[in-house]
Amino acid sequence: MASVKWTLDPTHSEISFKAKHLMITTVTGYFKKFSLEVETENEDFNTVSAVRLSADVNSIDTNNEQRDNHLRSADFFNAAENSQIIFSGKKYEGSGDEGKLYGDLTIGKTTKPVALDVEFGGIVVDPYGQTKAGFTVDGKISRKEFGLTWNAVTEAGNVVVSDEIKIHAEIQLVKQA
Repeated sequence: MASVKWTLDPTHSEISFKAKHLMITTVTGYFKKFSLEVETENEDFNTVSAVRLSADVNSIDTNNEQRDNHLRSADFFNAAENSQIIFSGKKYEGSGDEGKLYGDLTIGKTTKPVALDVEFGGIVVDPYGQTKAGFTVDGKISRKEFGLTWNAVTEAGNVVVSDEIKIHAEIQLVKQA
């Protein structure tokens, strides 16, 4: 049987990230532009053979233009030189509704292995006859491991931005004919 290709339904998907600010509150940001392609050996997502996600760093939105510009600067993502964050899935382990997706995450010039928790929401046919699959994806990374080391310290000695970054995605894929 030929492999099955799935692409992102961008109007029903989102990628967010969360970081602690001053270690007392959490700031949430989103990537407004991203693409995702998944290939499976059949319609069963336990047979994932390829996953490729690309997020546009210039599309970062934290609901604060000054902060967004700082994140795009050389202090963080350096969007002028590294406009895309890339995830390449290598292996999926799981059955039923839960599993782990292992792959390589590239931020800037640094690539590191990551493991993401995946919750499979199911497959349905929408009112327009398209076959769709839904997923919730969660993970954590150390931003410093990816060279994102900018920080400042308050007068009280608290760091401004946490090292741990939480990643959350709601993904809806469309089966390609």
